Amino acid sequence: MSTSLSTSGPASGQPPIADAGPLALCAREPRVPAERLVAEMVPPPRFDSVRFDTYDPDPAQPSQSEAVTVLSGFAAGLGGAHASGAGKRKWFRKKAPAPAAGPRGVYLDGGYGVGKTHLLASLWHATPAEPALKAFGTFVELTNLVGALGFQQTVQTLGGHRLLCIDEFELDDPGDTVLVSSLLSRLVEQGVALAATSNTLPGKLGEGRFAAADFLREIQGLSAHFRPLRIDGQDYRHRGLPEAPAPFSDEQVAKAAYATPGASLDDFPGLLEHLAKVHPSRYGALTDGIAAVCLTDVVPVPDQSTALRLVVLADRLYDREVPVLASGVPFDRLFSEEMLNGGYRKKYFRAISRLTALARDAKPLVSQ
Repeated sequence: MSTSLSTSGPASGQPPIADAGPLALCAREPRVPAERLVAEMVPPPRFDSVRFDTYDPDPAQPSQSEAVTVLSGFAAGLGGAHASGAGKRKWFRKKAPAPAAGPRGVYLDGGYGVGKTHLLASLWHATPAEPALKAFGTFVELTNLVGALGFQQTVQTLGGHRLLCIDEFELDDPGDTVLVSSLLSRLVEQGVALAATSNTLPGKLGEGRFAAADFLREIQGLSAHFRPLRIDGQDYRHRGLPEAPAPFSDEQVAKAAYATPGASLDDFPGLLEHLAKVHPSRYGALTDGIAAVCLTDVVPVPDQSTALRLVVLADRLYDREVPVLASGVPFDRLFSEEMLNGGYRKKYFRAISRLTALARDAKPLVSQ
């Protein structure tokens, strides 16, 4: 279950500071086998050790404590035999009997940075089932899995699971809406419990993006599978923390890249161009073995397609706790006002929040 990773050389445009230069994301062209996509449907490294009792609810936001209570009870209720009587994962299985009527999932609704992913991962850990019978992935990773395995095989692969957790449930086009709605309906029929996070209530996901009647109808049908659970609060990444560090100079970033084992060094505009050549399902593999990402000449992203690719990369870096050291404009100026006021604004604000947190983590890499 390995990932082939071809490279074409070190980052260009930076003078060597030591004999061994840093890596370059732009030189990587990962190839990810389908088996890896299945095996990696577990909480990312950042959330390996999180549990309900490590969640720090804001005393001013009672909905956060309530969420812990509700989710703990939901996890406990998933004990016992699977509705289909399934044990180990199988690629092919007979259709399972339909479970009891009613919602088969919980939907964590709230703004970015209120700890939804922490709670979702805690639910995965607390559910009394072996890891092979629980799946955890982002919405994008789930659609990528269907693309790699095919719809029927994905249903057969996940159909024997006790729980499927979907993080950042954001629907970017009507095709994905229909695909995932159909998949979840089939999984619910087979007794799979569902849990998801999003920044918007299930019945409102389509607003501000697409107005097609078919799309909105599909959203409404999907929302019936979930019990919405509202989580209020501020972005914890900024709660009581100092402002994000200002960008460093090109020279400081390059020096830190050469001095940090396992760091990568890329020109930001060049990296944006490279991301267009790599499927987003491979962005995780793109960062394999990277200890820190160093970027020079960070500039505002030029268009929405580029911006959405950058959001996916930011998510993968955040999941893996990879510090990001940068020169150029600060991360809160990556996206234009038009983007921040558009239909994908919550994705962009999440990316800013996460990159800011990673920029704080990278500050010690620069020698004072």
